[in-house]
Amino acid sequence: MTSWSDHPEDLLGPLSRAERDAAPSILYCRGRKELLATAPRVAVVGSRRASGDGLARAAEIAEELVDADVVVVSGLALGIDTVAHQTAIDCGGSTIAVLATGLEQYATSRNRELQDKIGADHLLMSQFPEGTTVHRSNFPRRNKVMALVADATIIVEAQEKSGTIHQGWEAIRLGKPVLFPEFFATSAPTWARKMIDYGATVLEPNTLELVMDDLPYRSPDSFVF
Repeated sequence: MTSWSDHPEDLLGPLSRAERDAAPSILYCRGRKELLATAPRVAVVGSRRASGDGLARAAEIAEELVDADVVVVSGLALGIDTVAHQTAIDCGGSTIAVLATGLEQYATSRNRELQDKIGADHLLMSQFPEGTTVHRSNFPRRNKVMALVADATIIVEAQEKSGTIHQGWEAIRLGKPVLFPEFFATSAPTWARKMIDYGATVLEPNTLELVMDDLPYRSPDSFVF
């Protein structure tokens, strides 16, 4: 598996001032570098202890994104993240996992095989150097980088104290779309209603298509790294 490191702007392309301020000094990567330059990237994230409805909706959303030639981004946690990555792979799409550890470490042993699969056939990314082990403070920092890497963030389901909330607010701060499935938005917790007040969107039947129309265009012809 090929690994390398680079400055975020060299990996992700030109960044806005807010994005440059939010970016770590370096990103460590393993896998297919071209996934950063050949398609839009959308994060599908949520609770580790998601409901059955949440897991099912995460799979539906990931499949819709693959059908639209979008790279599915997530954080390789249990629950929503695992379903998003696995569905993208099963549907023949591409996925990027943003880690809260070094590339050779595993935040959860249950996803060891999935992490190795993504590193071999898709893309792993981390701001943490080799040898960095699991620490609670790493996860908000990971979510901040995921908001930077993704062109939009879909929060499928999350509780009041979920770390996913950090990613939603960071995406809003960076001026990137944040979306909630309709089933979650109808009984959304306080933090989600506040995000909607700040511009987050409810995923209705045609919403995702409209959002994807506004995502950055990338194609294999633009791959210049």
